[in-house]
Amino acid sequence: MKRDVRRQKRLAFINVTIIDTTGRPNQTDMTVVITKDRITSIDKAGKLHLPKGVQTIDASGKFLIPGLWDMHAHRGDKRFLPLFIANGITGVRILWGSSVHHAWRKEVAKGSLLGPRLIIASSLVDGAKPFWPGSTSVRNEAEARQVVRQAKEDGADFIKIYESLTRDVFFAIADESKKQGIPFAGHIPWSVSATEVSNAGMKCIEHLGGAVSWGILLDCSNKEEELKEEGRKAFEDISIQGSFTPSQIETLRSFPKKVLATYDGKKAAVLFPIFARNNTWFCPTLTVLRSIAYMDDANFTNDPRLRYMRKNTKANWDVKNNPLFSSWTEEEWTVSKEIFQKELEVVGAMRGAGVELLAGTDEPNPYCFPGFSLHDELGLLVQAGLTPMEALQTATYNPAKFLGMKDSLGTVDKGKLADLVLLDANPIEDINNTRKIAAVVVNGKYYPRTMLDKMLAEVEVIARQTPISEPLLKTITENDI
Repeated sequence: MKRDVRRQKRLAFINVTIIDTTGRPNQTDMTVVITKDRITSIDKAGKLHLPKGVQTIDASGKFLIPGLWDMHAHRGDKRFLPLFIANGITGVRILWGSSVHHAWRKEVAKGSLLGPRLIIASSLVDGAKPFWPGSTSVRNEAEARQVVRQAKEDGADFIKIYESLTRDVFFAIADESKKQGIPFAGHIPWSVSATEVSNAGMKCIEHLGGAVSWGILLDCSNKEEELKEEGRKAFEDISIQGSFTPSQIETLRSFPKKVLATYDGKKAAVLFPIFARNNTWFCPTLTVLRSIAYMDDANFTNDPRLRYMRKNTKANWDVKNNPLFSSWTEEEWTVSKEIFQKELEVVGAMRGAGVELLAGTDEPNPYCFPGFSLHDELGLLVQAGLTPMEALQTATYNPAKFLGMKDSLGTVDKGKLADLVLLDANPIEDINNTRKIAAVVVNGKYYPRTMLDKMLAEVEVIARQTPISEPLLKTITENDI
């Protein structure tokens, strides 16, 4: 019977170069031994005596990094989870949690489901008239506190907040989260400023802008109060499923240009150090922001990775079918691209001010591919001004630090969990080398390139299967946003 390499109790990489994601120099010609789910020995090649029964992998000329994390994702169909593993993503932070995700986490832990480690948010917590259907609607302080307590009881790892929360509800969530010892993260509501959310203890701000808000760019406008009032009146009661009024459509058309024209670097220079002092993290999700800017460009949208997406997903991604963008003019698309360039600039300025960053994609929004797009995100972070090491840290060392898991993840060290990626080229020389994956180790299980390619092929077959059953479609609709 052919041996299943994933079930080896001991595995050793020989002559490998370890990328030290703390920023220290690489370690060359190393032997890394894995026993069950842990790294048990690391030493110079030739110095370790390997007992019989160890499966050895000659990793000469290859580079070993910790497993990557996508720190902002949404997933509603577990059949596509192998796309993460095939791309070296061994951890995912789910930004809209449900009982489905908690069930997956148990299956992954038991070994009955191939997928990444999951950090799971509460349900999306929004105001009296939520933007997304299925959100948890909170109308007053008492409801806000109860939502936090219930989310903790249900096993959520953090509270996810959204844009239409009133001030009293936002601060009640912040206070109750502190009392319950559970972090909260999310979008900046219209009712509060970026400084206020940071001072209130929000652990991570997601995106540079929200569904219809403009987040950090708006907080750095020299007409911040005026524009926030205009935006609040236009959008606080808007729903993605509702029909936009003519005035809302007009505001949607004119608002981006106003925000861009009034961006004030001096305000940013005051705001970003506040984030750094308060230890407010940032997950910029440049991948989805780029998609918003370039959905009109066939050179961008004709992506070969579409073969891994379902037919209905591809239809939803088509700009012609998107109610927010289908009627944009050439000028509006031009402005959107200018905004994306400003967003790149802002991320670079944040990092320069000492703000801690996390890599996230917001998949499966348009042209945000599960697994694949995390590598896009790392490349965009380098475009924003980060070094390749800093970009790599946003998906390795920084997630471990953010999650309080540095004792078990984030670096290639003895005693840590064996979530690893073996690369054919050095990612510190070129961040795009994170795409050149020779093998992945997930919780100690070894998947060589041949197995990774098989995973991709199987998902490609699944993506072509139609129709999707009605119960599954309901799950996908509720979670794939």
